[in-house]
Amino acid sequence: MKIVKFQPNPDSNAHVTGFLHEVSENIPNRRERPCVVICPGGGYTLLSDREAEPPAMMFYAKGYQVFILYYSIGDKIGEMRPVVDASLTMIKIRENSEQWHVIPNRIAMLGFSAGGHVTACLGTLWDSPELKAKVDTKGGLNRPDAIILCYAVLTGGKFVDSPVAYTMCGGKPTQEQICFFSPEKQVSEKTPPTFLWHTFEDDYVPVDNTILFVSALQKHNIPFECHIFQKGRHGMSVCTRESNTPNAHNAQWVPLCMEWLGNLFDFPD
Repeated sequence: MKIVKFQPNPDSNAHVTGFLHEVSENIPNRRERPCVVICPGGGYTLLSDREAEPPAMMFYAKGYQVFILYYSIGDKIGEMRPVVDASLTMIKIRENSEQWHVIPNRIAMLGFSAGGHVTACLGTLWDSPELKAKVDTKGGLNRPDAIILCYAVLTGGKFVDSPVAYTMCGGKPTQEQICFFSPEKQVSEKTPPTFLWHTFEDDYVPVDNTILFVSALQKHNIPFECHIFQKGRHGMSVCTRESNTPNAHNAQWVPLCMEWLGNLFDFPD
């Protein structure tokens, strides 16, 4: 394993750690690999350890090149900074795809909770004038080829009354700002194929977030796969003892997601 680290955004403290397979003469069919960029959750106030390396190691073991994006949090989230961090991360990986043995048109972004909000914002706003005013997107090099949303914040509701909204919007959010930062309202024909999972019992980010986003995907004819499990609290990560959230039934989201992504990226077992 080769580990690489970089800071994608000179205007933030965001940083990225990558876990890369090195080229092996014994594995000639795996010289170039698809890639997954993981955004941990944490309510924009912290970045959850259990939503970082545990899923990263699972996707690495499956053969993907994997990066963890530790995006801007706290009082650094204004000016769309987490989405800018994500944009610049995607661009950096594509610009170094040859060196890092990444297939440049097979890069997915995966986000948990608030990290899912970052992921969904990039997936729906990657070509928006508002984002382009803050960062050079280099003709769409920032667009994920797929997004994976794990019990993600995807609509208004609790976000509107949260201090996060005030920080992100630079004051009390207007209706226009609430709409802009509600990814379910920003889905378009430019949104990438999407995998989603959630639990019915999630009382922190209600399952309505996922249902509304799926409805928007369906309306715009964007391919998706969605799994809603009955049991389970918020923040289950990969649902194993390693992530301190063991749940064998819900843990099936990982192989289901890998099969979906493998089919999308033509990356068979």
